[in-house]
Amino acid sequence: MKKIDVYPKYNRDRRSFLKAGGAGLAAAGFLLTGCSDDDDGGTPNPNPDPDPDPEVFDLGSGDLAVLNYAYALEQLEADFYAKVYNSFYAGITTQEQSILTDIYYHEVIHRNFFKAAISGVASESQILPALEFDYGDLDFNDRSAVLATAKALEDTGVGAYNGAGNLLKTPEYLLLAGKIVSVEARHAAAIRSLINPDSKDFAGDDIIDSSGLDTAKLPSEIIPIAADFITTAFTANNLP
Repeated sequence: MKKIDVYPKYNRDRRSFLKAGGAGLAAAGFLLTGCSDDDDGGTPNPNPDPDPDPEVFDLGSGDLAVLNYAYALEQLEADFYAKVYNSFYAGITTQEQSILTDIYYHEVIHRNFFKAAISGVASESQILPALEFDYGDLDFNDRSAVLATAKALEDTGVGAYNGAGNLLKTPEYLLLAGKIVSVEARHAAAIRSLINPDSKDFAGDDIIDSSGLDTAKLPSEIIPIAADFITTAFTANNLP
């Protein structure tokens, strides 16, 4: 299906929202550049590679490691939704197209934000490089396959942010991560509602625990899942 550029057709509220979101994260980038990197956060990976390859990028330590970790996940989500946006699956409805376009723009903003923010506090050699991805035999023209993958990525992203929150030592970083995860949770709910409309699946028992909170997962749980799509090797020897 030929890509349809729907962004110019957005109504004023939608356009203003996206601009405000981008401006807010850009301003936050200035805030981040004023914070020092704390290298004391987090418990190292209990099973680090005993013979690490010096050519393989490691996410680093402390807050820098968490920021690089988030950047990796946002690169993945932005790449996935770019492929969805540039070739919408057959039979897509106007509503679905609008929702997936919104999510695409959000993820691009998140990815670019993390790249700019990390660049403000770290040297080029400490910044996770642009990653490459492989979605295997995923058929981007198949609605069920695309939405199932989107659901998996969004649920994984929410769990990742929730699990990484207590690893951050800089309060401003934690505040920004909290804002971003709230958007990711909205994405997850929207995708789940597209798959199973008029249901309670948007807050299913598989993602909400007995305390009524989103589940949280450690980097060591998330990275192997993301590695199903990320082909660029990297390590996280200083994250739990």
